[in-house]
Amino acid sequence: MSTAPPRELAAGKLLFDRPAEHVARLTISNPAKRNALDHAILDAIAATLRELAAAGEARCVIVTGSHGMFSAGYAIGEITDGRFQEEAERLVAHPFTEAIEALESHPFPTLAALPGHTIGGGLELALACDLRLAAEGIQLGMPPAKLGLVYSHTGLRRFLDAIGVTRTRELFLLGSYIDAATALHWGLVNRLAPAADFESATLALAGELAANAPLSQIGNKRVIAALIRAHSGLSEEVEAELIELRRASFASRDLREGMSAFAEKRPPRWHGE
Repeated sequence: MSTAPPRELAAGKLLFDRPAEHVARLTISNPAKRNALDHAILDAIAATLRELAAAGEARCVIVTGSHGMFSAGYAIGEITDGRFQEEAERLVAHPFTEAIEALESHPFPTLAALPGHTIGGGLELALACDLRLAAEGIQLGMPPAKLGLVYSHTGLRRFLDAIGVTRTRELFLLGSYIDAATALHWGLVNRLAPAADFESATLALAGELAANAPLSQIGNKRVIAALIRAHSGLSEEVEAELIELRRASFASRDLREGMSAFAEKRPPRWHGE
């Protein structure tokens, strides 16, 4: 295990270290925003994964969060109203997509270690990893229905592939949180670990992944990804329609109301526009 202090990325909001042989770890550290994902964090995740892929010596990458949290998702709550649509779309369309794609295309296994709440875009980021380990008792959720947001079709596809139609509908249409035990039952996470032993359980699982035959890990991950993609094609017309639904939600009065209600801890007053 490395004794070197973590390297600070994204102005200290993302930490990088090597906690075990052939294991690299990225730790989201933005506690003032409940580890919300901003441009700097997402860009640093994507860039670091590209560097690790090129070097080829880290046979497992852990993505986790600090201060007892994983991530509360997109950092859209702090965007000023005057540029809300433009900035919100820019955040989720570019750096978030690049970070997700970097995780999915990384040649070696990736492990999301969820020590605490894992919400919205944070949950999709975790789902882009190959395996997920959650601390017992944490909460996971997808709140777009509570905010007035239409989620991306590519993101919804990941949930459909992971937990099926019925549970994806429940997660997105209710917008309520589920506990870690339910997430395990659904297949949203692979394993649970006691909070007191969470780091050791994370490193044990990462070490097991890193110890397996590298050519087998690379090949099997590639085959699984190709088979999943083979069933997810959409016509250009349908894809354009789904993208427009999402774009329109960013411009809607309801999204602003949903964000305001969330910040003010009150029930939203929906307008349907």
